[in-house]
Amino acid sequence: MVREFYSRSVEETREYAQQFATGLRPGDVVCLSGALGAGKTEFMRGIAQVFNCGEQLSSPTFSIFNVYDGSLRGEPVTLHHFDLYRMESPAELDTIGFEEYLYGPFISVVEWGEKFHGVLPRNAKKVFIESAGENERRIVIDG
Repeated sequence: MVREFYSRSVEETREYAQQFATGLRPGDVVCLSGALGAGKTEFMRGIAQVFNCGEQLSSPTFSIFNVYDGSLRGEPVTLHHFDLYRMESPAELDTIGFEEYLYGPFISVVEWGEKFHGVLPRNAKKVFIESAGENERRIVIDG
């Protein structure tokens, strides 16, 4: 099911992310895509807030990968956050054990995952964010 939203603020973007995140379960993979500055990190902040790990969030652009320990309804949840912007090849993903982090009892959010279609699970949920005007973002969620 594809859903489309228009956000007019950072707060609205986070709200849409929170609504989306309430349906996520361990084992889910999310591909978060859009141009630089589109709002991917703000969307990720909304997801992290649902799992009570928003304070831990930092952009993984330089570290490529962050792990956040959170919870949902009293149950522990591990949230993996990847940023593949600087990755150039699937071989580089192998060096960090990327696929091993995707398949397990965690929720994985992968920014720039569209660069490596063949590596992500077929059932990965897709979120695309783009500018739709000076202060507006178009958010398309598939999955």
